[in-house]
Amino acid sequence: MINPRFRRVATVVALAAVTCSACAQQADFNEVGKQMAITLQNNHFSRVPFDKDLSERFLDGFLSDLDNQRLYFTQLDVNGFRAKYGDTLHTLLLEKKCMVPANEIYSTFLKRVEARVALTEKLLKEADFDFTADESVARTRKEAAWPKDEKQAAELWRLQVKEAVLSEMLRRELLSKLAKEQGKPDPKMGDRDPKEKIALRYRRFLNSIKDVDAEDIANYFLSAVATTYDPHTDYMSFREMNRFKDGMKNELVGIGALLQAEEDGATKIMGIVVGGPADRKGNLKLNDRIVAVDSLNTEKPEDMIDIMFMKIDKVVDLIRGKVGSSVALKVEPAGAPPGETKIYVIERDKVELKDEQANGQVIEMKSEKGPTRRLGVITLPSFYADFDEGKVRCSVDVERILRRLIEERIDGLMLDLRNNGGGSLDEVRRMTGFFIERGPVVQVKGRNGPAQVKESEHRKPIYEGPMVVMTDKSSASASEILAGALQDFNRVVVVGESSTFGKGTVQQPMSIADMMPFFAARERAGYLKLTIQKFYRPSGSSTQMDGVVPQLVLPSLLDGLEIGESFLDNAMPHDRIPPAAGFKPLDEKALFLPRLKELNQERVNGFKDFAYIIEDVMKNKERIKENKVFLNKATRERELAEAETLRRERNTERRERFSRMAAEDKKSFRFYKLTLDDLEKGSDLHEYDPAAENVDFMRRAKDETADLDDSPKWPSGLDPVKRESIMVLRDLANLAEVAGLAGLPKKAPEEH
Repeated sequence: MINPRFRRVATVVALAAVTCSACAQQADFNEVGKQMAITLQNNHFSRVPFDKDLSERFLDGFLSDLDNQRLYFTQLDVNGFRAKYGDTLHTLLLEKKCMVPANEIYSTFLKRVEARVALTEKLLKEADFDFTADESVARTRKEAAWPKDEKQAAELWRLQVKEAVLSEMLRRELLSKLAKEQGKPDPKMGDRDPKEKIALRYRRFLNSIKDVDAEDIANYFLSAVATTYDPHTDYMSFREMNRFKDGMKNELVGIGALLQAEEDGATKIMGIVVGGPADRKGNLKLNDRIVAVDSLNTEKPEDMIDIMFMKIDKVVDLIRGKVGSSVALKVEPAGAPPGETKIYVIERDKVELKDEQANGQVIEMKSEKGPTRRLGVITLPSFYADFDEGKVRCSVDVERILRRLIEERIDGLMLDLRNNGGGSLDEVRRMTGFFIERGPVVQVKGRNGPAQVKESEHRKPIYEGPMVVMTDKSSASASEILAGALQDFNRVVVVGESSTFGKGTVQQPMSIADMMPFFAARERAGYLKLTIQKFYRPSGSSTQMDGVVPQLVLPSLLDGLEIGESFLDNAMPHDRIPPAAGFKPLDEKALFLPRLKELNQERVNGFKDFAYIIEDVMKNKERIKENKVFLNKATRERELAEAETLRRERNTERRERFSRMAAEDKKSFRFYKLTLDDLEKGSDLHEYDPAAENVDFMRRAKDETADLDDSPKWPSGLDPVKRESIMVLRDLANLAEVAGLAGLPKKAPEEH
């Protein structure tokens, strides 16, 4: 019901970060729209005609971004917008009139949301929902028809509200049942009535829709225009670009607290960065609730801004500031009597996001049938870099970790790129050279002219031993460049999900202020993130759409979800170009793939958790195909009971099996952590238990609901994919050693 893709108004979790500069005269967003339209026509990779057909797509994209579940607008609304603007938006953009339709459509959207929320409150007060009726709602209405009129829209909405109430009731019943069985406090004891909770949820959503300014509406509309060209071309507001840059630096300026919007309007402290400003001050605690903010700490009551039901990103903006400045927070302390508040003053400072930094691990692995192996692991969450000052570079961090791992005499290396959405092209280019001799890393081709070959910088690789790269469907962009290049060169064995994300396009942020007429107001004009090129692997294959397919594919729950470039609207196609000049792959025989696949398949076939995953994927695909949620309470209870029975059966089996695995792991594994802080201090490797929760960088609020999940944790903290990847790396190291001793560096031995 609340559009999950409406990303700029949805509830999010954020860290208080860096402030924006003071505003001068606000830019004219009609002028911004014109300059963006001209740039899209002249510079986008695709030669899309700027005509009536594209105008219709602009409109459809904007309507979908606002209401992608088709619950607010009616067909009458849509017909009216199409008649008035369907074939003219492209012209209005060039005539500097784009904010007229943007404001009108958004105003209608706001009215429809207000009407739905008012209907919600009426239904929750007056309706006696019949949960014995055989009614249902669609899991997704993305492809459904718009409701033909307000009458049909109201009926659809009644079913949506009924589903929300039923889901909340069933959730509470299940939690109470689990708490009673486990002898734990009921986490929902004293919680609001389900209907009240739903009402508050929609009140917050309505407030987020109302709490907008000209910059916000321009952001929504111009983003819809930009993404019509492809999913990664986008308009970024001034504040969005600041957040993007901060994220790339892995460093923020603020109080070092993780914030979460609560349904009742407050903002809750869900995490505190260890050693950050809030942690050093010591007054702010986990689960405290912020209700007002004085961003300048003037100590004047009138300057304390009420943030109840305020969008979380605007709360973050208020908490932001310069290093050394102070912010005053009006807080309801956790556990205090209702209504009690205190004022906490915290001095802002830089907050290093250490959990987003590269880190290393040494896994010492004993074997009854072979030698003990020391396997190095480097986990890289993103290809981060400080674009402004250049002080933070992930390639520098990875090189330091890699050289230390080599000093530790590792027998093999695993690079974990799971959940790595990409980042700096220069960083991935430099990093690829750590593992191959100087040669092509990626080809970059614009819409005109030949492809440019980007080579690695190192003459000789730093590490030449056995190597595995782990990927998943969230590995995108720069991750795909690195994995694809190393795979093309037959340098590594890629292990992971069926493919990576499939983002093979290059975006360039362009300041729209620089495009505007000399005397035009340009403050906070924003940026156009424009697709200007496509990536191609050294072999000539684009990573677009197809991504990187591992040599060893493992079952994954994400196979049952619509994740990847191919599921995005307006995605560009896959294609090929000739291989890069100088591309000379190594002999694939040195990877021993036939034997590795045999050993891998034996383990996968015998590993119960992969069988569970395959079973769950099949069921989820059936649910997606059926696209139906029942509103009959007995039917839903039966579904939940079946799911709970299956969960218990699996947990019973897992506890026994995991106990054996944990005992075997204690005999076979020793784990050593290697962080950038360790390298800075020159510390020795320190042994640790990866199964223990990592609380080194942030203290997090306890989730009593999650605490009721009694599913056993993965032994030694190794999920099935990482465990199997370690086994593959061990096999690769053993096979390489046997082949080397036999004088057969390019051929796999018959037996191991």
